Amino acid sequence: MNYKETISWLYSFEKFGIKLGLERIMHICKKIGDPQKKFRVVHVGGTNGKGSVCRFLQSILTLNGYKVGVYTSPHLQRFSERFVIDDKEISEKEAVSLVEKVKPIIDEMVKDNNTPTFFEIVTAMAFQYFSDKHVDFAIVEVGLGGRFDATNIVDPIITIITNVSLEHQNVLGEKIEDIAFEKAGIIKENVPLITGTSSKSIDVVEKITKEKKSPLTLINDSSRKKIGGGVDWQEFLINGSLKEYNVKTSMVGKFQGENIALTLATIETLQMSGVYITDESIIDGIEKTMNPGRMEIVGFEPIILLDGAHNIAGMESLKKTIEDDFVYEKLILVLGILSDKNIQEMLDIIIPIADMIIVTKSHNKRAAKPSDLKKMICEKKVVVKNEISDAIDYARKVAKKQDFICITGSLFTVGEAKGYLQKC
Repeated sequence: MNYKETISWLYSFEKFGIKLGLERIMHICKKIGDPQKKFRVVHVGGTNGKGSVCRFLQSILTLNGYKVGVYTSPHLQRFSERFVIDDKEISEKEAVSLVEKVKPIIDEMVKDNNTPTFFEIVTAMAFQYFSDKHVDFAIVEVGLGGRFDATNIVDPIITIITNVSLEHQNVLGEKIEDIAFEKAGIIKENVPLITGTSSKSIDVVEKITKEKKSPLTLINDSSRKKIGGGVDWQEFLINGSLKEYNVKTSMVGKFQGENIALTLATIETLQMSGVYITDESIIDGIEKTMNPGRMEIVGFEPIILLDGAHNIAGMESLKKTIEDDFVYEKLILVLGILSDKNIQEMLDIIIPIADMIIVTKSHNKRAAKPSDLKKMICEKKVVVKNEISDAIDYARKVAKKQDFICITGSLFTVGEAKGYLQKC
């Protein structure tokens, strides 16, 4: 198989959708020698902020000389973004080799009417890749929920649950307590948990940590304070368990303070368990970290911001960031959302602050039709562009230097937008 054939074969499993459960991933991994047991894992779950925390951790650990793998999903532009070791994506040759290893197992499962999902296959590939490359640490991001997510066969040294808000209610449950219970399913016996959960969700999480005798570190508003910043940088004072940290980041959004606090609590827990990490690497690692497609500024005059806000909490954070951190004359919103999201609730949050809305869609099969989005938006001028490239061209045409273009609604929308802007 060549790389194109490999990717095509993998994506042929997307039609099987989401099938939560651990039996299939355990079967695949057992057949290839349980690679997930051959390296130290930090398991990262929660609603928002997972990707940023993963990248902050990787940056700090890599600066200390450790070989660090990061497994995240979905990818923004390239499939290879899902498998990263020390900032380097997996090569096409390596991806082909991994598929060739698991394909006979998958073929047999299909024959036995036990077909795995796309995510289960890719997760097994990630575990094998990190094992083959002998990583010191693997930072593993949960795909969906936690309890029955394919990543939940790892035995982590630390678990992180960033926060909990309403998402995937058709799968995880209608109430915040139900979603918290599913996400708390990654908590393991006697394994430290770092979390930024609050209100009703923290009650669920605390109950489970007590049952499992898992040491709990809770990150809240008192854990961090923003002390400076500009259009494309921020400075925070983080109150750790061991000391205070004065850190700078080029990642915008005040909520990054929570992500950094979660990261530093994790780093301190590693230090207390004997992992050597310098203060210099913490400061430098935070400052160097980037998370493409999440509050990413890709242009000035006018400012162009990419943010993959794809749920209610993400859209609320985006709105607050725009209101608090940016000065502009008009906000031009380029919006593309997946049809299975809480669309009306997301629109109700962001639409009131926009001066112009351009609705569009990614090439993802789940993308909502722009005409449907337009019907859900009232009292504003709405422009329909069926191609993201056309939506961006129109936004740039009508925008003045003092305006602000925000492209959001889905990571798939943002990924395609980023690719197009890189060509311009």
